[in-house]
Amino acid sequence: MNSISPNLNLMIKACEKASKVIIRDFGEVENLQVSKKGPKDFVTKTDKRAEKIIIEELSKSKKNYSFITEENGKIFNKNKDIFWIIDPIDGTTNFLHGIPHFAISIALQIEDEIVTGLIFDPIKNEIFYAEKNSGSFLNNTRIKVSKKSQLDECLFATNNTGISTAYPILNLRNSGCAALDLAYVGCGRFDGYFNGSINIWDIAAGKIIVEEAGGKLNDVSDLKINKIDIKAGNPYIYEKMVEILNKF
Repeated sequence: MNSISPNLNLMIKACEKASKVIIRDFGEVENLQVSKKGPKDFVTKTDKRAEKIIIEELSKSKKNYSFITEENGKIFNKNKDIFWIIDPIDGTTNFLHGIPHFAISIALQIEDEIVTGLIFDPIKNEIFYAEKNSGSFLNNTRIKVSKKSQLDECLFATNNTGISTAYPILNLRNSGCAALDLAYVGCGRFDGYFNGSINIWDIAAGKIIVEEAGGKLNDVSDLKINKIDIKAGNPYIYEKMVEILNKF
């Protein structure tokens, strides 16, 4: 890999360890589809196990950073101004149904700013990461947002419901994994992404990956925990996307 910080190295190791549990359990989901209890409780346990592993690994830094997590909310340590933001499995519905499209998302927030982000797709073995002023990468290759500028050439992602009727002009996909949607904007697979109400752990890592890949985002600097309105895209299509969203 290119030169990375100790914090990012720690995030990578945490993802690699948690992914072993996630991949193992994903292999069991199909077998559980026929059981009376169903796989939902099983997936919830996988989510919690993965989060516990990630927290334990990140805590090895000895810097006593605090945490914001999907399963446990805010966990305050001695350092109350720096947070690890964790989503152990973004795309749990996909996971639940045996669809191999989900990811681990970890970000580091210092003084209300996301400075490091990591999104790891354990099934495809793709690791997207970015650090402030250092660019964005997929595995060991530098990535950039797309250069498309015409709406009819673009592919957009969203997790909003009713997408086909609400925004008929945009070519849309709902992949079920916001973290990977933003990572895909960062590497040019998607040209834009939007969601009117989403959680910080779903988008924190993706935010800096898009930014460092040359993309544009609306101001989400207040970094609320829930109900965040986010719009992201390449700089050539962003304003056109926002105009369409405002119109409809």
